[in-house]
Amino acid sequence: MAERQIKSKQRVADHGEVFTNPREVNAMLDLVKQETERMDSRFLEPACGEGAFLTAVLERKLVAAKRASTPPRRKSAAPDEYEVNSVRSVMSIYGVDILADNVEICRGNLFDIWDRDYRANMRGDARESCRDLVRYILKKNILCGDALTMREADGAPIIFAEWSFVGKYTVKRRDFRLDELLSGHEEQMSMDMLEWEYDPESRAFIPKPVREYPITDYREVARYE
Repeated sequence: MAERQIKSKQRVADHGEVFTNPREVNAMLDLVKQETERMDSRFLEPACGEGAFLTAVLERKLVAAKRASTPPRRKSAAPDEYEVNSVRSVMSIYGVDILADNVEICRGNLFDIWDRDYRANMRGDARESCRDLVRYILKKNILCGDALTMREADGAPIIFAEWSFVGKYTVKRRDFRLDELLSGHEEQMSMDMLEWEYDPESRAFIPKPVREYPITDYREVARYE
């Protein structure tokens, strides 16, 4: 990605759009270095722009994915292991931006980084169906909307898909409203405890999902759309 920090003065005036320098991005990510190198650690960028932070996070996660997929005393990753770990890394990255062109560019930048790494590690085992899968995940994870109002351009609430591996190759998808996830836990729980549930992964109470999907093979998650 280019290191320019603005696209136009008009966009700065209208939207306060200023991109973060890569050097600053990596310095900030180093503050949470262990989390950036954990495949399942979720990241949400509420003003993602073209993806300066998210692409840097994905690059770090893909290094971890290759490391986790490489057998002892081997230099190359096992194809089946690498594929699922690389997809797992993409599933954990989320972004919102108010400008549609930024959203498309961000998705494209993330896909290009993943695809370059995927081709390099899978070689002859690379599959177009997996590329389609990653494009689908990015459409669910990188959304156009206003992170302040937590709504899309049409006024509908922003809804994110949560992807949780419940087996080596199987995934449970649950959809959550962003505004409910970010609302104050104590206030919401006091209003209606029945609308919250304990999540062992985050060790906290979270709102109930607006929709749940059957557990399925990670390669088939798009079939329930």
